[in-house]
Parts: sequence; C-alpha cells; structure tokens
Amino acid sequence: MATVTFNYNDFIAAYPQFNLVSQGALQMCFDQAGLICNNSDASIVQDVAVRKTLLWLLVAHIATLMGQTNKNVQNGTVGQAAVVGRASSASEGSVSISTDMHVNNNAAYFMQTQYGATYWQMILPYRSFRFRPRSVTII
Repeated sequence: MATVTFNYNDFIAAYPQFNLVSQGALQMCFDQAGLICNNSDASIVQDVAVRKTLLWLLVAHIATLMGQTNKNVQNGTVGQAAVVGRASSASEGSVSISTDMHVNNNAAYFMQTQYGATYWQMILPYRSFRFRPRSVTII
C-alpha cells in the first residue's frame, strides 16, 4: 500500500485555477487535507488513485476557504473567500446579499465550496454503515 504525496505541478495541471497560489500554501492545504482524509495504509480509501482525487478536492476546498485563489492573489485580497450557497435574498441600496444552503450539520463544512461538495458526494460509499459479521465456528 502507499500514501499520496503532494505534487504541485500535477495539482496545478488538474486545477489550473490555483496556478498563482504558492507551492507552500498548497502544501499546507494538502497537509490539512490529510487530517480530514486519512492518507495512510490504514485509510478506509484503499485505492490510492481515489484517495489522491479526494485529497486534491480537499486541497482545492481548503485553499478556497482560505482565500487562496488566483483571483484573490491577483487583486491582493488573499484571505477573502468567495460567497458560497444559493442567493436567498439581495438588496441594492447599501448592497446586501444573503445565501443559504440546506445541508445536514455533518456536511456543512464541505458545502461551502464546489470542491467540498464534490468531496462530500464522493465519500458517500465510505460514510455508509459497513457490517462485518464475526466468524462463526461450527462445532
């Protein structure tokens, strides 16, 4: 079994919208992603290619939440994440917008970005209950 290592160039090839974000910042996001999705031989996600996909989605999710996007890097607003969710109301005078996204409490963190929402959907098989009957010895 193996673990996934972060490769900046491969990540940028898959997610070019982060090409202005530093390698160090994305490495930190990858390290954090490993705390959410176990990146060891003991991971419930045994297929390393699938685990890589999940970890990279988390890197994009975390980077977006931290405001680490090309748009924010270019205009100097790093640290300001984009608004996520359905616009439930808006006003024009003194500009105001409200958003909502109806999700259960477990999914709320992930539903803040398109990457997190994709991750949440992709881990469904790993969130399902798995029954392993104990072995029975017949005498």
